Amino acid sequence: MKMTSLKMKKILDERLASEELKTSYNRDKDTYRIEWKDTRQGMTITLPNVVSKYNERGESAIDDLEEHVMEALRIMHDTHHLTGKEKQIFPVIRATSFPTETKGGKILVYKEHTAETRVYYALDLGKSYQLIDQSMLEDEGWTHERIDEMATFNIRSLDNDYKQDTVADNDFYFVATQDGYDASRILNEAFLEEMLANAKGELAVAVPHQDVLIFADIQNKAGYDILAQMTMKFFAEGRIPITSLSFIYENKTLEPVFILAKNHPEKK
Repeated sequence: MKMTSLKMKKILDERLASEELKTSYNRDKDTYRIEWKDTRQGMTITLPNVVSKYNERGESAIDDLEEHVMEALRIMHDTHHLTGKEKQIFPVIRATSFPTETKGGKILVYKEHTAETRVYYALDLGKSYQLIDQSMLEDEGWTHERIDEMATFNIRSLDNDYKQDTVADNDFYFVATQDGYDASRILNEAFLEEMLANAKGELAVAVPHQDVLIFADIQNKAGYDILAQMTMKFFAEGRIPITSLSFIYENKTLEPVFILAKNHPEKK
């Protein structure tokens, strides 16, 4: 029996039914919305994507979706305090197009990073995390500087294991631990300096999506093209895409490669 969006909606209604939760279906957008009745906080699911995963994996795809949805809803409904959880606060990299406030109107805590990226802050809750908003800081009496220092310190505490590949005499290194903070490791300046010190050529860095950080030891002109293609591919496939641009790391700064190309034609 062929699965359709309407059949999937009925399955999700049965799986997620609760007196505290409200569900709705948007036929025009083919999306399914589930939210808490009291706060209206919730999430929207694109049904064709779920149907596609179901066709590939069967019931296990719905099992995974149910687990993620219920975990996310639980987090939304809980009140989280930062005091006592200082070691669970991490920075997360997002695109500059990422919202700066929640759907409920709460202002998220963030700082600018590059022209393409911003740094937000998250409270790690095990299977997931909650982005920290301004009201959470005010409740604790914390400053932006304090949470930034904590998050930066904690990102340095994570392992920086990577896999290496060599293509056309250029070395590529991939950090993909799947802990939710792979791209965030671009904020670990000591790690960047270590990779720069070991590079034979020019060091490029890319964060195409949340779950990967790419270093490229560029040793010839082909390296830039390979990195660009690689970054675009990761960007297109990522669950939370960030930017398809890569950066050159030098003098403790990140410069987009396309800007450098104007100044250094040999990199084109």
